[in-house]
Amino acid sequence: MQQGRQTWKAVRERIHDWILSGRYGPGDKLPKDSELALQMDCARSTIQRAMQDLSDSGIIERRRKGGTHVRKNPLVRATLDIPVTRHEIEGRGGQYGYQLIEKVQRPPTRAVQAALGMAEPQDMLQIVCLHLSDGRPYTLENRWVSIETVPDILQVDLTRENANEWLLKNAPYTRFELKFYALNADEKTAELLSVQPGSALLAIERATWVDEAAITTVTAITAPGYQLLSRS
Repeated sequence: MQQGRQTWKAVRERIHDWILSGRYGPGDKLPKDSELALQMDCARSTIQRAMQDLSDSGIIERRRKGGTHVRKNPLVRATLDIPVTRHEIEGRGGQYGYQLIEKVQRPPTRAVQAALGMAEPQDMLQIVCLHLSDGRPYTLENRWVSIETVPDILQVDLTRENANEWLLKNAPYTRFELKFYALNADEKTAELLSVQPGSALLAIERATWVDEAAITTVTAITAPGYQLLSRS
């Protein structure tokens, strides 16, 4: 096998198998990255990417001068994927509906720039829409999309196709960030979600990138009673 042909995911699974089989037990030190790269006939960067994923998963622990060890007490972490709102609603037995409220090309707010790590402002596409379950408000979505990274979004008829599904199909991400927080409904949000002003609501904010290029940031404000299930 030529060097670099193995994917980091294949390398990760191989190292993980060594740990599961007991070849390397809790507390054991793993070989150096350079040794593993030679052993697996791949690039050192491939080993480092695999090791980073194992570390993020709580399986190993890497220290700058102490090397890499199998954790004595592995961490248990839930994995969250970016949800498709239609699938959430239909999975609960509801009928999905969608309304586009606003679509406009404009410079982003400072909060959006900060969320995406943008050094300089550039025009983005702001999309505000409402997802419905059985005709009732389910989530209010305020999304900003980079038209530099995803220019094709400008050609999409967003009155018929929602950006949530289109982006997941057409703009694959390599990393994302997710935040949860509570907020009180202002008058506009309360009207759109059919709740009283001041009602306590859950907001889910996420941002995606492909490598270092920003794709989108979106804040989804959920109607009362919303539930998010995660399994590990």
